[in-house]
Amino acid sequence: MYDDIFIDGDKLKEECGVVGIYQKGNVNTSNMAYYGLIALQHRGQESAGIAVNNDGIISCYKEMGLVAEAFDDRILNLLKGDMCIGHVRYSTTGESFVNNAQPLVVKYKNGTIALAHNGNLVNAPGVRRTLEEEGMIFATSIDSEVIASLIAKNYKSSIEAAIEDTMNIIRGSYALVIMTNDKLIGVRDKHGLRPLVLGRLEGGYVLASETCALDTIGAAFVRDIEPGEIVVIDEDGVRSRRVEHSEEKRICIFEYIYFARPDSVMDGVSMFRVRENAGRILAKEQPAEADVVICVPDSGTPAAIGYAQASGIPYTIGMIKNKYIGRTFIQPTQTIRETGVSLKLNPLRANIEGKRIVMVDDSIVRGTTSKKIVQALRDAGAKEVHVRVSSPIISHPCYFGIDTPSRKELVGANHYLDTIRERIGADSLGYLSLEGLLESVGSRGEGYCTACFCGDYPMEVPSESDKHVFERR
Repeated sequence: MYDDIFIDGDKLKEECGVVGIYQKGNVNTSNMAYYGLIALQHRGQESAGIAVNNDGIISCYKEMGLVAEAFDDRILNLLKGDMCIGHVRYSTTGESFVNNAQPLVVKYKNGTIALAHNGNLVNAPGVRRTLEEEGMIFATSIDSEVIASLIAKNYKSSIEAAIEDTMNIIRGSYALVIMTNDKLIGVRDKHGLRPLVLGRLEGGYVLASETCALDTIGAAFVRDIEPGEIVVIDEDGVRSRRVEHSEEKRICIFEYIYFARPDSVMDGVSMFRVRENAGRILAKEQPAEADVVICVPDSGTPAAIGYAQASGIPYTIGMIKNKYIGRTFIQPTQTIRETGVSLKLNPLRANIEGKRIVMVDDSIVRGTTSKKIVQALRDAGAKEVHVRVSSPIISHPCYFGIDTPSRKELVGANHYLDTIRERIGADSLGYLSLEGLLESVGSRGEGYCTACFCGDYPMEVPSESDKHVFERR
């Protein structure tokens, strides 16, 4: 799901990934940020950037494309500093061009701040209009600049107070890493919708969207940043500040379903184990008579393993994923789009011919890709294809950093189950219940945002017509 223009057309898009490093005496922190961003590449493939602090002077380089496309040894050798922040982006607000890439670097009366943001503000258009009426000029079309501008505007006694004042104005989701002339700061929104973790290095600390980034650069996990928390790292160590009136924790459940890497841990929970548990529960809720269980690689793999374990049906490899198509393989014509599934996923005929198949996937958004995969399995000789989905029916759009289609494009919002089954061409179709999903993460409903399944948003959201207002500016 991470890098394909064809398969990803029927998936919810990732948000962004952030990393921040503070390590006194190491002027090559940008190299560590580079590897941390590669570990977070699944969270955004449109652009990448790193800002460094060298003796209080902040400089930044960002470019379109994957991390390995944006940076090379020459560029990294120019980015010297013992403090840095980095960002990989998938645009949920703002057009896709380098001016909207992050980190953002803003000069203001008290110095310079660099900011990287994962998430989406639901009240950014209104706040931005107010700031523009006060004479503020914006250089990008992204909501992250609204945050940076408010911090600069609110600075009076301290950067921490300015951030807290800003948090009391903005609404939505945000995990931030912020760098000043002498501090590295991590911020998580009041609901904790987007993840952020703290790690420790010899002589320093790391902030990152996921623990897999800590593992990659050799940092030890310390803890998750709490909802409504501001963590400040400087020469005096780490200190924490909690914003008053923090809200009930509502972390995005799709982090657990497939956004986060399976080797990451959130709130002490292994993403792989959650997905494996979801597969086990799915097998109990939606059994099928079949010969083998296969997955839609790679995101469906843990759930398919769990389904096989609980059902007693053998798990096997049913499709081979071509990992070398690349993000910019070819400008897709309609003909190429129609053959896109076979370019990315090819059925392994030896394992499926003449067999009844349970095909496990993590979600169905529009249903177009599922239809093509089911047909490809039948063309390869599958006797029956039973589709099982390790999440509930997606029926509502997200406003908090996940690029969902409009509700009219969500197949689950507009069709009954049997109609969806007919549309994708499956012999049977079964989804995991919301109760089953919550059970897989060890919850009875508390602590998670499940609005994309039930429409119960953790805060007031704009009308759907205003969801992508920045793209129309």
